[in-house]
Amino acid sequence: MKFTKRTDLQNLSSSFSDSSTEETIAAIATPPGPGGIGIIRISGPLAIQIFQKLFLPRYKTAPQKYDSHRMYYGWIMDHDRGSPVDEVLGVFMQAPNTYTREDVVEIQCHGSYLVLQEILSLVIANGARLAAPGEFTKRAFLNGRLDLTQAEAVIDLIEARTDEGRSMAVGQLQGLLHEEVAAIQEKLVAMRAVIEVAIDFPEDETDILDHARLKQQLKEDIEKPLRELIARADEGKIYREGISAVILGRPNVGKSSLLNTLLEEDRALVTPVPGTTRDTIEEFINIKGMPVRIVDTAGIRHTSETVEELGIQRARAKLADAELVLFMLDASEPLTKEDLSLYESVKRNSRNQKVLLILNKIDLAPAIKPEQYSSALGNEPLVSVSAKKHSGISELKDTIFSLITGSRQGLGWDPGATVVPNVRHKDALKKGLEACRRLETGLEADLSPDLLAIDLQATLGHLGDIVGEATTEDVLDMIFERFCIGK
Repeated sequence: MKFTKRTDLQNLSSSFSDSSTEETIAAIATPPGPGGIGIIRISGPLAIQIFQKLFLPRYKTAPQKYDSHRMYYGWIMDHDRGSPVDEVLGVFMQAPNTYTREDVVEIQCHGSYLVLQEILSLVIANGARLAAPGEFTKRAFLNGRLDLTQAEAVIDLIEARTDEGRSMAVGQLQGLLHEEVAAIQEKLVAMRAVIEVAIDFPEDETDILDHARLKQQLKEDIEKPLRELIARADEGKIYREGISAVILGRPNVGKSSLLNTLLEEDRALVTPVPGTTRDTIEEFINIKGMPVRIVDTAGIRHTSETVEELGIQRARAKLADAELVLFMLDASEPLTKEDLSLYESVKRNSRNQKVLLILNKIDLAPAIKPEQYSSALGNEPLVSVSAKKHSGISELKDTIFSLITGSRQGLGWDPGATVVPNVRHKDALKKGLEACRRLETGLEADLSPDLLAIDLQATLGHLGDIVGEATTEDVLDMIFERFCIGK
């Protein structure tokens, strides 16, 4: 069996060579809402022509030729009305030295929604079309400026909520994951060369193929780094995506006070009246670089009030999706039937969620010993705090972090790792590892080189999927639909 040549980015780009990649696209590249500056980005063969039609230099006549990567000051004109739209700075960037490797123009105007929309409408009326989500980055990938891991890193960087998440995205944007994958691919290609020689010279196969040595190379050079990358994908997911934690408890145990303390701001209304919180409140906090979405819920109890009951129903729905339950108790009161019933309902409907007991109001006279709460509630871990006095909060954060990451220690967990595959990468890595193990089994069974070649090529193919050497348009659409329009 002869191996087929790996598909390079140029071939991949040509596989999508419909008219859409030849069109000029445009979009607002800055976030919605008023701001000092707004940017309209244009990419494609008509970019500079559209800009020339709309742009009027402020102090002199329009140049015959716009220099690349130079700012021009003037006005965007609505020629139909005969009036300027806004005072702008425009920059033309000539291919291939641009983000998309196409001709690109960026128009910097005032950050008014009306101004941005008006300029975008004029750009589209003069030959561009509105870009799809992530289409600029998709073109950067198809034109070979980025591999697929780097393209995915762009959205991870945009969405990063902590420095650790940002650091992982930057490492991937720099191509560090591609480098690790490429190192494994290089060793597989060296093995492929040996197998191809054995295929070409079957009479010398026993001299060419050292099955024991190839098997050892597979274990050390291929399987080991693949397992390490898979382990990092499991752990990195919590830094990239974070976890959801629901604050749960009966009314007036201090759930909203805890949320305010964790956020260091008065986000939730706090009163001594039970049932004040009628709806869920969600905010992100940073715990040692791990994004945690904290959800404050209505106190769960039997009630005849319609609005409060709706809040309780939402609390139960959020509970079903949470990975961690922060189960709050009142240290100034003994356990109640409501506490016990609520805990039992959590465990009954649990999806293997972790539960952390939080004993609040320790600044008041204690009703019973802290360990009595824990022993009555499944011996769950317990942290004592005073949300009002802001005491015990550091220990609470440390315990949350340990609960989420503790079981992962020693399994590839490295909070400082810069190369952290995502879920899509993990799936391809697992498939590559499975193919590699089949190859190992084939070596043990002394299979012919032709049969060994099948699994080796499959391993290479799955690794190629990670960087986008052979990727279907459906997969690309799935990746880039996460992006905002304008990126």
